[in-house]
Amino acid sequence: MKTILYATDYSINSVAALKYAHKMSEEMGTRLVVTHVFGYPIILGLEDLNKPFPHSEENAFLHHREQLEEFCAEHLGNQWKSPNVQVEPVTEKSVVQGIISKAIDWHAYLIIVGVKGESAVRELLVGSTTKHLMEKAPCPILAVPTDAGYLHPKTIVYASDFEEEDIYAIRKLAEMAESLDAEIKVVHISTKKEYVGEMHMEWFKDQLKKKVTYSRIGFELLFSEDVFESLRLYLGEVNADLIVMLERKKKGLSKKWFHRDLVKKMETYGKVPLLSFREGNHQLFYFKAAL
Repeated sequence: MKTILYATDYSINSVAALKYAHKMSEEMGTRLVVTHVFGYPIILGLEDLNKPFPHSEENAFLHHREQLEEFCAEHLGNQWKSPNVQVEPVTEKSVVQGIISKAIDWHAYLIIVGVKGESAVRELLVGSTTKHLMEKAPCPILAVPTDAGYLHPKTIVYASDFEEEDIYAIRKLAEMAESLDAEIKVVHISTKKEYVGEMHMEWFKDQLKKKVTYSRIGFELLFSEDVFESLRLYLGEVNADLIVMLERKKKGLSKKWFHRDLVKKMETYGKVPLLSFREGNHQLFYFKAAL
């Protein structure tokens, strides 16, 4: 059974992501592991003074497991009490490394975290933490905005550069889309100056068809001098339920640097959940070895 890992800091920013993760795991028939990273021996967030202070590592884990259970019960009700839902706190100085270690333990198919809305207070699992996860995690990261309610994904938009790395990412995305019976819209937005021609798009289509059998994939080519704004408008026009992008490596052409900036802009856009693949590790949805 595949595993979706959801990480929380107990903030309001992470509640929508919990509900989203739970619904998605139900629809996809996956296991859901709920985790929280805490430091030891320094215990943060101990709000109930009637509970004994955890003096040992074992008690600390029990305390944080109880907190996770209470968090799930508060926001999911009795729905979280399922054999397919696990709660597992992890102790680690680095929040990012703690989440990654748990993802490796469970061979996670996907990591889901919450991100702030435009007016939300900056919390632990937003901003730089999400960005670092996108750059280092062994599986895709789904960033869910604070005000995003779960809607069955009918339309998934993949922002493509029509490069070979995109083909591998779309191949894995198609597995998810098929389980959700969703349509994938592959969109490429280019300036007139950077446009490489219709033949390149046709080459990309041909290569994709050789590796992906999922039929519900469409293609769009748009021209604009403001790629981010055009993508934002396009998401509204097609009523996108999910935006997918590839986090590219630092080395390479200036176009790849530009694409990295676009991923970061979409992560802070805060309207549609963003699924981020990382170039070089998305041929598999989980890795067995630590980074």
